[in-house]
Formats: sequence, C-alpha cells, structure tokens
Amino acid sequence: MTPMPPPLSTRSRSQVPLAAATLCLAVATVAVVPFAAASAEPGPGDGQAVFQRACKSCHEPAVARAPGRADLARKPRADIITALTHGVMAPMAERLSADEIAAVASYLVTSGEATADPGGGKAEMLKGRPSVPLQPLAAEKTCAAHPAIRSGQSDWASQGADGAATRYQPHPELTRSSVQRLKLKWSFSMSGGGQPTVVGDWLFVTNRSGRFYALDARSGCVHWSVDGAVSRTTPMVVKSSFAPSGWASFIGLSSRVVRAYDAQTGKMLWQSEPVDAHPVAVLTGSPVLSGDQLFVPISSLEEPAAINPAYPCCTFSGAVAALDARTGKILWKTKVLPEPNHPTRLNVAGAQMHGPAGGAIWSAPMVDTRRGLVYVGTGDSYTDEPTAGADAIVAMDMKTGAIRWSRQVTAADNFVMGCSAARPGSNCPTPVGPDYDFGATPILFSLPGGEQVLLAGQKSGAVYGLDPDTGRQLWKTQVGQGSALGGVEWGMGADTRRLYVPISDIIQLFQELKASAAAAGSLAPDPREAKPGLYALDPATGRILWSTPAPKAPCTYASGSRPGTSAMPCMRAQSAAPAVIPGVVFSGTMDGWLRAYDSRTGRILWSDSTTARTYDTRNGVKGQPGGSIDGLGPTVAHGMVYVMSGFDGAARVGGNGLNVLLAYSVDGR
Repeated sequence: MTPMPPPLSTRSRSQVPLAAATLCLAVATVAVVPFAAASAEPGPGDGQAVFQRACKSCHEPAVARAPGRADLARKPRADIITALTHGVMAPMAERLSADEIAAVASYLVTSGEATADPGGGKAEMLKGRPSVPLQPLAAEKTCAAHPAIRSGQSDWASQGADGAATRYQPHPELTRSSVQRLKLKWSFSMSGGGQPTVVGDWLFVTNRSGRFYALDARSGCVHWSVDGAVSRTTPMVVKSSFAPSGWASFIGLSSRVVRAYDAQTGKMLWQSEPVDAHPVAVLTGSPVLSGDQLFVPISSLEEPAAINPAYPCCTFSGAVAALDARTGKILWKTKVLPEPNHPTRLNVAGAQMHGPAGGAIWSAPMVDTRRGLVYVGTGDSYTDEPTAGADAIVAMDMKTGAIRWSRQVTAADNFVMGCSAARPGSNCPTPVGPDYDFGATPILFSLPGGEQVLLAGQKSGAVYGLDPDTGRQLWKTQVGQGSALGGVEWGMGADTRRLYVPISDIIQLFQELKASAAAAGSLAPDPREAKPGLYALDPATGRILWSTPAPKAPCTYASGSRPGTSAMPCMRAQSAAPAVIPGVVFSGTMDGWLRAYDSRTGRILWSDSTTARTYDTRNGVKGQPGGSIDGLGPTVAHGMVYVMSGFDGAARVGGNGLNVLLAYSVDGR
C-alpha cells in the first residue's frame, strides 16, 4: 500500500558511503559486515561467485555471531533479498546489483543442507529434519468483516503494556487456575516476527520480511496487511484525533524512518525523515508515544561493521529523537555520548579511526510524565576513547531532550565484533570489553510508601535500583553470571510487589556442549556455571525472593545449528522478556518452552513445548515447526496469550526460516 524503498541498482553510492563492496547477512539485532572484496567480478547470474567474493569471509566459516552458510540456506529467498535491498544489510550490499543480489539469494537457498521449492512456496527439506516452509503461501484468510476497533481494559497496546514498562497486565481475563487449561487456538507464519500488540479484537504485528499485519485476535484472519515495512519494533496503537478511524499505530523501520498508520485501515498517515544519517544506524527499539510526542531510540550496526579493516571505525552515537506524533516532524534529537567524536589513529589497513563511539539504544524508551523524563539504557563503547555515555541509564527532558542525568555502571566496556585472540581484527579496542549493554527497557516501580525506584537489568547479569530523580544507585544485585548475550538480555517484568528477571547465561551454557570456543564463535570461553532461569527480586532492596532454574526439557530444533557443531542441542537460556498477570509470570526459553510461573513462589504452573509439534497455520503453511522463544516475549490480552516461536535472536539459536505466532486460549476455545 506504500512505496518500497528503491532497489540498490537505482541508488547512488553516495547514499550509503561504506568503504567496502562486500556484504554479510544479519539476523536479529546483529549482523556481520564486509571484508575487502577480491578483484574478480562475477557475472550477475553467478550466485556462487558472488558468495565467494562478497560473503565467504564472514559466513564460511562464520565470524563472531554471524550465521554460517548452512544457516543462511534455511532462510526464505525473499528474506535474503529483503535484507540486502532495503533491510539492515542494505549498506553492506551497496555495490551489488539487483541481479547479483537475486543470484546470491538463489544460490544460498539451493545450497548446503537445503533445497528450495522452485515454486517459491511449499517447503525446504532439511536432511534428517522436519520440513521447514520457505515462505507463507498466498492463502491468508481475509476476515469476513472488519468491525471498528474498540478498546477494553484488557488491551496490551505497547511493548511494555503500560507507561512504566512493567509488562504487567492487571486485567488479563485469565485466572491463576484457568492458566493451567491453556491450549493452542490458532497459529500464523511469518518471517522474523516480533511481539504483537492487541487492542480489543485486533492484533498488530510487524516482521523483518516487510509485511505489517492487522489480524483478528480471536481467529487469526487478516484485516489488512502492508508491504514494504521492514521492522522488528512492536506496534504502538493509540486513540488519535489525526487518524480518520480514530486509531493510529506507530512503527520504526530498519531504514531509519518512522511511520504512522491508520490502525483500522492500514493507510499510511505519514513517514518521517530518517532520524539518523549514519549509514549503519538502525531502529530496533520500539517508538513510544506520550502526549503528542513520539520517542524513537536509535541503534546501529557499527559494532559488526568494524570487522571490515577498511571501515573507518567508529563514528556512531546512540541517540533519542522526539517526533511530532501528528506529522512525524523531528522536534529534537539528543546523543547519549557527551564527548565529541574525533580522528584518533590509523588502523593496520590504513583506515582512519575515530572515537569515542557507541552507546546504541536498542530497546524501547520509558517515559516518566510525572518528572517529565525519558529513560533509556545504552550499549557498550566501540573504541578506546573514553566516554561516560556507554553502558549507562540516561534520563532526558521530554520537552527539550536535554540530559538531566546519566549513570554509567560499566566504564571502558570497549567492544566490536570479530575481536579474539585467534582473529584480533584491525579496529579492535585494547583490551576488548565484555560487551555488557543495557538491552532491557528500564522499569519505573512504585513502592508501597509512594517512593519510586528505576529498575535496570544489564547483560552482565546485574540488576540495579536507581533513584529516578538523580540516577543515584540505591542497590545492585548480581543475579546471573552474565555474558555478551545476557545475563539480562531483552527485558524484565514487574507486578505491584516483585520484579521478575529472566537470565540467559547462554555463553556459559555453551560449555555444556564441550565445544565452547567453536560454539561461541569469537566470544571467549567462560567456565563459570550457567544460572539460566527466572528470578524474583524485591524492588526496594534488590533481595532475591525466589529463583527457578530453567528446566532441562525435551526439545527438537528444526534448524539453527551453529558453526563448529552438528545438530546443535536445544539451549535452555531464558533470554526473552516475560509477561506478568496477577499471580502468574509467563516466560519462554530458547529451547522453545513457554511456561507459567506462580509469582509468589516460582513454581511452574503450566508449560508447553512449541517444538514438540508442527502447525498448520491460518495463512496456509503446512507442517510449520516451532523453535526458540527469544526476544520481546509474550503478550496477554482478553483471555489469550500470544508468543512468537522460532525467533532468531542475537544468540542465533533455534531460529527457523519462518517464525510462527502462537495464540493460546483457555481450552483452545
């Protein structure tokens, strides 16, 4: 319904000024970037030659957290093309023609362990594994009627569910006892699907294949869909006077623009200018509306871009942009690094290096209207140049963008990808930091006496209680062991009494495979015992009230083996954000299990393995497998629980070419 960004062959090279002509394909929030290209130029139809010239250095064998060629072969051809033309990898593919992109996509999906269906749609056959659909069939069932959107008290209309980002649903239309009768009601396939939002009987969900859906929340039929919206952000849906229907939805695109849609019809209302001019900036965190302002967090792919020795590392700073919600006009933009970026030295390839850089914001902001503040968590530093803005919680004035306070918790966490003893890299800081970003949205918690505490979880496995007025640290609790992939990775949740903290510790879990160095790519082996699971903390003191280790449970991945292993075992890392209702916490694990926990004791009340069966989906995919539950976690609304299975998160474990959105209801009714 809206125009697609121009294909690469029509763009000038000045639009995406990267120094190399090579590419790598991204999954989730990370991507690998190019090494210098060989001089031989393949013909446009020679996909293998394109791969050898432009992709092999990153993907065979895989570097850092990059997918290997076998992983890429399991992805739909359309997803590869989308990623390279107007997705997160477009800057890296800037010098490839449209024909070369099509050729390398075709080569990948017909090589390795996979064979593509030339009809473009039935199934990809994996040796000794269940069939994995290549792409949804053109069998989406359109709803017979499109009733007006009507809100209710059980809506979940934003990523964090409420203004304090607690992920708490106080009116779930589920009870603690009825949770134990949850059964699957319907399923829906999509590539790279994110967390849905629900208003009344309407469900909204984006995905990285570029199709934005409005579905019927009860049945999974399609109200409308919009192409050309490559996004991983959670749609925010609000009543709005400027939308003809009275309802608007806001999403951030990978192309660094924000769009507003009429939520009833799917008609685009406006598209912003790019909120950042940096060629590898990207939007991963969901925009958040407060009043007439839309707050947009800005992240980047510069951390993987630094793998390329010809890349002039590094110049990006994480930032927040405030947009006029009616027009998309940028009102203000504030970078989180207070120090100016400047040239430093030449790397061994002769490229000019810069610093400081980093502080990417890859989670949603949280808006505190009482104090007039916007809180964000920032990522690590990319260079040796000192900065106070990385690995920090930052509070900005919501009207002006001025930084009121910034609390850094880990100094000198200088990290880019591709840095290890085996492959030191040209742009690596010295020493390389542990990569302890804040990837979880801060939570504003109200204590019984009326005081408030700002709760923040870090990939280090530490959780902090901060004074929301000043940023002063009130307490710190080390919950998990922590690693570059969590610790706390995607989010936490809270009700009126407790904070609930999922812990991944997946790098430590790799040790259980007895092949940690190969399994973790360039990440250093970590001999500490993994502590994955769900933890409940006292928000006032940080005291751990209970903990439930992630169970070792049956699981079968349809795809997603890592370099250095064959048929990788399922991983029980608890990385996804939770959802909370009175008496119950829903939390998923990378081995595909969704569980409901008693919020008072941590006892598991109900569980379901999303990998134990395949699904015949509402949009015509037969035998769709489940996979990892990773990322932004479940949504609970109007007596139903929704979760995305097969999401290929930052750990790149248990992902499928297609994800499946699962909808549970009591007794499946």
